[in-house]
Amino acid sequence: MLPWFYLLIAGLLEIVWAAALKASDGFTHLGYSTLTAVSAAASFALLGLAMRDLPLGTAYTVWVGIGAAGAVVFGIVWFGDTASPMRLGAVAMILGGVALLKVAG
Repeated sequence: MLPWFYLLIAGLLEIVWAAALKASDGFTHLGYSTLTAVSAAASFALLGLAMRDLPLGTAYTVWVGIGAAGAVVFGIVWFGDTASPMRLGAVAMILGGVALLKVAG
């Protein structure tokens, strides 16, 4: 169960670093730039810990899925990105694929 916890936290940290990267405005804001680097490093470290026990394809896909779907939702809520039906449908498909991969694995 611990590898899945690591993977969940790694995926959430991927959302953090993606949002901080956007907020850093091309690394021109030190605080957001630092948050980007620290959260990215922590995300990769936890992904590595999860991959000790989880299959590569499953771990990486779940990590990317959490990060991608979370970044889209965060962008809509925080940065005012477009919330079109097609974008929301794409997020649903990403999450469905991640769930299916976990069930299959």
